[in-house]
Amino acid sequence: MKILGIIPARWASSRFMGKPLVKIGNKSMIERVYKQSLKALDYVVIATDDTRIVEDAKRFNGQVVMTSDQHQSGTDRCAEALKLFEKESGQKFDIVINIQGDEPFIQEDQIMDIVNCFNDVDTQIATLIKKITEPEIVFDPSCPKVILNTNSEAIYFSRSTIPYIQDTDEKDWFDKFTFYEHLGLYGYKSDILNKITKLPTSFLEIAESLEQNRWLENGFKIKVAETDHENISIDTQEDLDRILKQGFVD
Repeated sequence: MKILGIIPARWASSRFMGKPLVKIGNKSMIERVYKQSLKALDYVVIATDDTRIVEDAKRFNGQVVMTSDQHQSGTDRCAEALKLFEKESGQKFDIVINIQGDEPFIQEDQIMDIVNCFNDVDTQIATLIKKITEPEIVFDPSCPKVILNTNSEAIYFSRSTIPYIQDTDEKDWFDKFTFYEHLGLYGYKSDILNKITKLPTSFLEIAESLEQNRWLENGFKIKVAETDHENISIDTQEDLDRILKQGFVD
């Protein structure tokens, strides 16, 4: 299996403009994500739409490709980046790992958990989940939840609390059932990546604002791996300030 890690990194984030280049200690955020990813993968490339990010990648000798600024999701950007990097490198990749560009402390074993899902030849798409450990998160619509089948495949993703616990007071739900949150790390077989990015938007995708529901609606299967690691995502300046204050920087 030849595996390519792709880090989508756009400049024009509505909540934190230019966040890939913010400094965390003595490194930019995108440099941290890139170097963490290289601990798990031999091939990693940054996929961006902005020359400032290209220049920063060159500064730390990172592989980078320039993609369209019209992509609606990181998955779409990954599909274009795969084609560009395969053409540029003269190599073909079997698996793509979509690594979030705003998680500078991603762990090697989180990436490997996704990679290992593809030891099962039937795996089309893989993603990470984590057991919810705080009751309030169960009811937080900003935290997507997921329910699974007995083969560790996703049945559905929702911002609502799923499953609904019948005949039980909501305050007792957390003690009665194990709830899982979805973490935004994906792996895809390369041919599957090309297929899912050609699908039209779907009802459940729009309703939940979760693109992975489009894939489920169209019959694709999403294998899940469970992690114990907390995701440290930087979406706003406040997130960055909190992380620096808490001393996460090595």
